[in-house]
Amino acid sequence: MAIKHRKPTNPASRAQSYSVFEEITTDRPYKPLTEGKKGSGGRNNQGEQTIWFRGGGHKRRYRKIDFKRDKRDVPAKVASIEYDPNRSARIALLHYADGEKRYILWPRGLEVGDEVVAGEDAPVNTGNALPLAKIPLGTVVHNVELKIGKGGQMVRAAGAGAQLIAREGHYAQLRLPSTEVRRVHVDCYATVGQVGNLDHENVSLGKAGRNRWLGRRPHNRGVVMNPVDHPMGGGEGRSSGGRHPTTPWGKPTKGYKTRNNKRTGKFIVRGRKKK
Repeated sequence: MAIKHRKPTNPASRAQSYSVFEEITTDRPYKPLTEGKKGSGGRNNQGEQTIWFRGGGHKRRYRKIDFKRDKRDVPAKVASIEYDPNRSARIALLHYADGEKRYILWPRGLEVGDEVVAGEDAPVNTGNALPLAKIPLGTVVHNVELKIGKGGQMVRAAGAGAQLIAREGHYAQLRLPSTEVRRVHVDCYATVGQVGNLDHENVSLGKAGRNRWLGRRPHNRGVVMNPVDHPMGGGEGRSSGGRHPTTPWGKPTKGYKTRNNKRTGKFIVRGRKKK
C-alpha cells in the first residue's frame, strides 16, 4: 500500500505518483466471476447526457462482488488479493469449504490463507460479517447494510471505516467516514475491519492523460462558456460570473442544500456538515 513518486524526467512525470501494488498476489482475475462492462459515456437509457465530461477510458471487466455475505456459517480461505479497476478498494477471492468461490472487498490486514466466515455466531475478526447486534461497541466496520438482507451499501471505498458507537433498542449508531452519525437496524450485517488500500487518496495523477484513462474528459468552467450554454457565461473580457455559482440549469451550487428525503432523514442523528 505504499506510494512511489516518478522521477521528474519530464513535466508529466514531475508530479506523478502511483501505488506499488505490494499487496496484490495475482494479476489475473477469476474469470467466472467477471463479466463485460459497457461504457455509457454519461448517457442514460434514452441516450440523453445526464453526466457531463465522461467517456473513453480503458476497457474494463466487471468483477462480481459479494456485498450480501449471505453464505452463512461456511468458512472460507483467502486465495488471492487482486486489483479491481472498477473501484478504489482491492478485492479478495474466497474459496469456501463447499467449493464455491466469491469476491469480497479486501479489508486491511487480511492475508492470503486467512479464514473468514459470515454469520451471527462468527468471531469478531477482520473480514468476518456479523449483524450489528453481535459486534462490540467501538469496533470499526465496513460494507454496512441499510436494509436487512439487501447487501452492503455504505463504507465501501478504499480506506473507509465506520465506528459502532452505540446501540439503543432496534437500532445501532454508526459514525461514518464523513463524520455523520446514522442509525442502522441491528439486524443489518456489516464486515469487521477497515477497507484496505489506505494510500489511494495520496496518489497524484500528474497528467491529464491519466484522467482520460479513467474515462474522465476535460472539464470546462461555466464562466468560459457563452450565455446560451451556461447562466454564468458571457461578458466582455474575463468575467467572474457576476452572480452566485450555479449549475447549467440555474440551480445554486457550492453549499446549496438539495437533500429532501423525509423517509430516511429521521435516521441521521448528526449531519456531516457543521452548523
